[in-house]
Amino acid sequence: MPPALLALAISAFAIGTTEFVIVGLLNTIVADLHTTIPTTGLLVSGYALGVAVGAPILTALTGRLPRKSLLMSLMALFTAANVLAAFADHFTLLLAARLLSAVAHGVFFAIGSTIAAGLVTPEKRASAIATMFAGLTLATALGVPAGTWIGQQLGWRATFWVIAALGALAVAATSTLLPCDLPRSAPARLTDQANVLIHPRLLLVFAMTALGYGGTFVTFTYLGSVLEHLTGFSADMVSVLLLVYGVAIALGNVLGGRVADRHPVRALTALFLAQAAVLLAFTFTAPHAVPAVITLFLMGALAFANVPGLQVYVVQLATRFTPGGVDVASALNIAAFNLGIALGAFVGGLIVQSPLGLGATPWVGAVFVTGGLLLTLLSGRLDRHRAAPAATD
Repeated sequence: MPPALLALAISAFAIGTTEFVIVGLLNTIVADLHTTIPTTGLLVSGYALGVAVGAPILTALTGRLPRKSLLMSLMALFTAANVLAAFADHFTLLLAARLLSAVAHGVFFAIGSTIAAGLVTPEKRASAIATMFAGLTLATALGVPAGTWIGQQLGWRATFWVIAALGALAVAATSTLLPCDLPRSAPARLTDQANVLIHPRLLLVFAMTALGYGGTFVTFTYLGSVLEHLTGFSADMVSVLLLVYGVAIALGNVLGGRVADRHPVRALTALFLAQAAVLLAFTFTAPHAVPAVITLFLMGALAFANVPGLQVYVVQLATRFTPGGVDVASALNIAAFNLGIALGAFVGGLIVQSPLGLGATPWVGAVFVTGGLLLTLLSGRLDRHRAAPAATD
């Protein structure tokens, strides 16, 4: 793998840490800023909506800028946003800082995915994207539990200071490791962008992404609260369990990249099926310590395993159906990932406040993922129907 992928992975690590560390800090922030758990959950869903809205728009607007300069500027904005979060003394300012981070996040992963895919041969594209996303999964394995522990020991603001330092490191790595002549697609015309927005095959994949990926976040957003209030673990033990969850995510991401290289749809079908089954199982294992930990590890292994396949699949379909809008399609799929996070976190908040309570979040997440599975089966069937006339010809 090219060294440039390391710079992308470092940036992804910093971004992933700031996105998901809120899960471990939720109860700490609630106590400090005197909010409620569902309100503080907006730091997850609001962030995700910021990515979903900002990614496609800003990716299209920045299409003419040199890729390396753009990546460095995005990580500089990310660093400044986390400094602002560290200074936040009320919820509104913290939410505003999160939205600034989200802007950098969305554009980074949209163009980063296409850059990663362009650095390797076509048969290794899913693995290259998985390498970049390894920074994101490592963030859940190391960054989130470490950030949670720092926040519990030194206050949640200290966590954001550390993340700001990671952002500065990412700027340096981008400056050092990325070549200046990174290839970029020609800026998409308005008609190309419109075609991406209305093409039914791409809309189908975006819906697959939102449901299949977002289902995890119905539970994951409130996972710390589930483990504390339902399973009965201490706050310190939750940090350890988030580490276990994150290690499982890292392993699942690597596996997902490898199985998706050759046939993304088959891989996604198997992964979504397993993910729905494990989420459903967590409904029954969550109140029991040992079964809960085992199920938690399996949930982690499947949580991000679908990411490389979804991203490479949308690039494949965009190349086939809307070749002038591949970057925009990639950005919209990043938006779909985060729309799924926002929807999952929002629905999870409603479930927590309802009579169903925390214990219902896993099976509701399983319903989301089942929707993604059904759409994947439909998309695969459409692919086969298109391939059949071509084979006949």
